[in-house]
Amino acid sequence: MLCKEECEVFRPNATFSKNIWRDQFSPNGDLDLVIFHTLSTCYSQTGPDKQSQVFDSLTKEIDPLKEKVKDMLMASAVDLVEKVKFIDTLVRLGVSYHLEKDIENQLETIFKSHHNLFTDNHRDINTTSIVFRVFRQHGFKMSCDVFNEFRDSDGKFKETLMNDARGMLNLYEAAHLRVHGEYILEEALWFTRANLKPLANKSSPHLAKLIMDALDQPLNKCPPRLAVRSYLSFYEEEDTRNETLLQFAKLDFNRVQTLHKQEICQIARFWDDHKFSSELPYARERYVEAYTWANSVFYEPRHTLWRIILTKIVVLVSILDDSFDAYGTPQELQRLIDALKRWEIDALDELQDYTRVICKAVLDVLHEIDELALKEGISYSVPYAKDALIGLAGNYQAEMMWCRDGYVPTFEKYMSVATKTSTYDLALTIAFMGMGKIAGKDAFEWLRNEPEIMKALNVIGHLMDDIVSHKFEQLREHCSSSVECYMKQHGVSEKATLKDFGKMLEDAWKDVNEECMRPTVVPRDLLIRHLNYARVTYLFYKHGDGYTHPDYSKHDIYALFVDPILI
Repeated sequence: MLCKEECEVFRPNATFSKNIWRDQFSPNGDLDLVIFHTLSTCYSQTGPDKQSQVFDSLTKEIDPLKEKVKDMLMASAVDLVEKVKFIDTLVRLGVSYHLEKDIENQLETIFKSHHNLFTDNHRDINTTSIVFRVFRQHGFKMSCDVFNEFRDSDGKFKETLMNDARGMLNLYEAAHLRVHGEYILEEALWFTRANLKPLANKSSPHLAKLIMDALDQPLNKCPPRLAVRSYLSFYEEEDTRNETLLQFAKLDFNRVQTLHKQEICQIARFWDDHKFSSELPYARERYVEAYTWANSVFYEPRHTLWRIILTKIVVLVSILDDSFDAYGTPQELQRLIDALKRWEIDALDELQDYTRVICKAVLDVLHEIDELALKEGISYSVPYAKDALIGLAGNYQAEMMWCRDGYVPTFEKYMSVATKTSTYDLALTIAFMGMGKIAGKDAFEWLRNEPEIMKALNVIGHLMDDIVSHKFEQLREHCSSSVECYMKQHGVSEKATLKDFGKMLEDAWKDVNEECMRPTVVPRDLLIRHLNYARVTYLFYKHGDGYTHPDYSKHDIYALFVDPILI
C-alpha cells in the first residue's frame, strides 16, 4: 500500500492509446488473418505448433532453391559489374544472409580491382550508382569521384540524367551513404530530391511506387526486413526478374515471418504473465512495437533467443520510462533504483507497490540473460547490461527532478543526460550479447566508453523523438525537451530550431556511415547493429511518434508480421 503522503502526490498521468495488435497476436499464439500460400499448399495459422510445422515445411521447400541461387552466385563471371548487381539483388530480396561469407569474399576480391571495374559498357549513372552503393553498404569506401563524369563544367549534375528515372533513383540511394566532406554526394542528394517526384509521375506504376517509397524512407534509413518487403513487390513486376530467385525470396520471407509471429506471441505471453495491464495501467502496452525494434536489429532466424530477450528489455525500458515520466514519485522510484542495484530477489521485500511488479520483471529477465550468457560462454557481458540499466534509470531520475523543479537546462546539458535516456546504451549492449563471441570484452568496453557511432546514434534517437513528441508531452507536467531547451537558450523560433536539428541529424547520419567503413575498430557486424537501430528510429519517428501513437507505424508492422507474400 502507498503511504498517505504519496497517495496525495499529483501524478502527471498521460493518456495513451490502447494496444491495437492484441487481436492479431494473442498470448496463446492465435493469429487472425494469417494465411500462407506455398507452391502447392495453403496453411492456415492457428497456433504455435502449426506455425512450427509451416516453418519446417517452408525450410524444406527453400533448401533446393537456395543451392541453385548459391550456384548462380559462385558461377564464374566475365562481367564483374553484373556480379555486383546480382549481389545487390540478393541483399534487396532479403536472402543474402544465407550466403554471407560467399558474398563477403566475392566483394572483397572485386573491390581490390575496382579501379578497372567500369568499362565503356558500364559508364551510366544507374550502374555506377548501384555499384557505389553496394560497396559502401558493405563497408568498402569507394571514392565518390566515380560520379565526376556525370557533372558539367560548373560542377552540377547534367540535366540529361533526368531522362533516366532508375539512374536518378539509384543516385539518390547512393548519396545517402555519404560521409563528411563529400560535396559531390551532397549535390547528388539535392539534385535527385528535387527531381524524383516528377519522374515518378512519368514512370510505370511499380517503378513509381519504389521511387515514392524511397523518398519516404531511403534504403540506408530503412530497417532491412521492411526494405525487403517493399523490393519484393517491385522485383516481381520486373521483366528481367529471375524466377528461381524470386520464388526463393518469397518463400523465405514467409518462412521467416512465421518464426517472427511465434516470437511476438511469446512476448504477448510475457506481458500477460506479469499482469502489466492490470498492475501498471498507466504504462503503454506496446510489445509488438517493441518487438519491431528488436527485429530491426537482427531479423535472421539464428538470433531468435536474443531477439526475444531484447524485446523484453525494450518493453521494460518503456515501462520504466512511463514510470519516471508519467506516474511515479521520487520516493517510490528511488526505492526501485536501490532495489535494482542489489540484483537480488529479496530486494522485492522492500517494495510494496507497482515498483515491485517492475523490479520482479527486471530480475526475471536478468535471470534469463544470466542463464543464456552462461550457456553461450559470454558471461563476461552480463555486468555491462546491468550497469547500462542502472545508468538508464539514474538518468530517467535526473530528468524527473528537472521536471519537478521546473528547471530548463541548456541544450548541451540536456543532451548530456537525454542522449542516455534514448535507451540505446542498454539496447546495444543486449544486441552485442546477441551477436555471441564476436563481441568480446573489449567490444563491451569500447561500447561503454561512448564511441563516435554511439554519440551519433543517441543524437538521432533523441532529436527525432523530441521533434515529433514534444508537443504531446508538454500537454502534461513534463521536463522540457531538446526543442524547448534550444529555443530558450538561443532565443529562436520552433521553426528555426527544427531546421538546426535537421542539420544535426544529417551530420549524425554521416558519422554513422563513416564509422561503418573499413577498417573498423570493432567487428563490422557489431556496428551494423548501431546502423539498424538508427534505421528503426527513422521508421518510428519519420512522421510522428509511431511508438506512442501506433497509427503512425501500423501499416509497416502489418506488412512485416501479419501480411504474407502471395506465392
